[in-house]
Amino acid sequence: MPHRLTIHQARRLLLEKKISAVELTQAVLDRIRDVDERVGAYITLCEASALEQARKADRRIASGDPSPLTGIPVAVKDILCTRGIRTTCGSRILENFIPPYDATVIQRLEAAGVVIVGKTNMDEFAMGSSNEYSAFKLTRNPWDLSRIPGGSSGGSAAAVAADMCLGAIGSDTGGSVRQPASHCGVVGMKPTYGRVSRFGLVAFASSLDQVGPLAKCVHDNALLMKVIAGHDPKDSTSAPEPVPDYIQAFGKGLDGVTIGVPAEYRSMEGMDPEVSDAVSTAVETMERMGARCVEVSLPHTPYAVAAYYVIAPSEASSNLARYDGVKYGFRDPEAADLAGMYRQTRSKGFGPEVQRRIIIGTYCLSAGYYDAYYRKASQVRSLIIRDFKNAFESCRLLLSPVAPTPAFPIGEKVEDPLTMYLSDVFTLSANLAGIPGISVPCGFSGQGLPIGLQIMGNHFDEAMLYRAAHQFEQATDYHLKKPPLQ
Repeated sequence: MPHRLTIHQARRLLLEKKISAVELTQAVLDRIRDVDERVGAYITLCEASALEQARKADRRIASGDPSPLTGIPVAVKDILCTRGIRTTCGSRILENFIPPYDATVIQRLEAAGVVIVGKTNMDEFAMGSSNEYSAFKLTRNPWDLSRIPGGSSGGSAAAVAADMCLGAIGSDTGGSVRQPASHCGVVGMKPTYGRVSRFGLVAFASSLDQVGPLAKCVHDNALLMKVIAGHDPKDSTSAPEPVPDYIQAFGKGLDGVTIGVPAEYRSMEGMDPEVSDAVSTAVETMERMGARCVEVSLPHTPYAVAAYYVIAPSEASSNLARYDGVKYGFRDPEAADLAGMYRQTRSKGFGPEVQRRIIIGTYCLSAGYYDAYYRKASQVRSLIIRDFKNAFESCRLLLSPVAPTPAFPIGEKVEDPLTMYLSDVFTLSANLAGIPGISVPCGFSGQGLPIGLQIMGNHFDEAMLYRAAHQFEQATDYHLKKPPLQ
């Protein structure tokens, strides 16, 4: 069954001419037809263009193309602009928007010979932790179809877990790659802010958003990351840092590496005991592999959620002001005047969660409240950055859970925004600080649901994260298990 292959397995078969890119792509498309009606991972399927890309890939391979991703079927979160293919951001307001250009990440994937099979479902404008806020459909967790896949990149994570692609691209503003990766039992990387170009990524919170890969194993994730990373002059926040060969770091082991375990994360309210046990076992595994695990402190962790949910909505309020019914996207045809057109277009085009965050952000930025909210949150952010800087003076990596619980039932938190926001309590600090973090499977709950381990590192030290994640993966077999989805 070719759709069950990893990227590096498929690449070997492609080079050995045991399978063609067209056959591999067709197998993935057949798998999507078989199971996506139940999972709901895709918003748009690009069957004709994918097969054409696969035919080009076969010609490239025949001519000796060395790219490790040539002919590999990959899914892309529907927040990245794709020329000639609609990009909805999971929102009615962009339901029929077809970008005239490709995001830089898309350009780099296509230049590497990747086959893009479709655009995946997501929480509207990436605002959500469960994928229940999409305007179009509900995405279900392949491990248990009654549960959420995580968000906002839930469609990408579910597609990888259900073998409906060999890898995927998501975006992470407060945990939106790592949290669904944890819930779906796959590997998800949130790179350092500035490591991957945001040009063509539809903005939610510009100082927090970052594009990242999801894959079936650490090796595959690193292959995708190598292709999409690097400086881009079209993105003013893109860092001119050299991109290392992440695969080369795999064999170095963890002997003598100091890993910090934040004390504040051990006593977090709402932590599921099974998650706590799985992460504690993962720490012991790291120690058996030669790492030295020590307790560290991130003292401003209790303020991270509050700071994030001022900064992110404030930036969303500013970024989403462009969707007014004039320039592009949905316009309410029943409006009688200009003010009514603005009001009705945004009321009908945006879902309730997006509206909630726009209102919160507009309030926080308004005259008389800016200093009390946005400025204060920015000061807390500076303290959180300093916490991580101090921690990395005594250790190379940090370990934590990804989410406080395994995937929860659909509908359980959708009417309780505050409880939903707390789903990101372990992940959003990395976005506030701009540091990289990776989620790797580290266990299962008693109900058979995946649990993820988060490994965080210093700025632009993704190679070390991949090294530790790969070593952990080789010492365990959690990543080899597949959801019971027939």
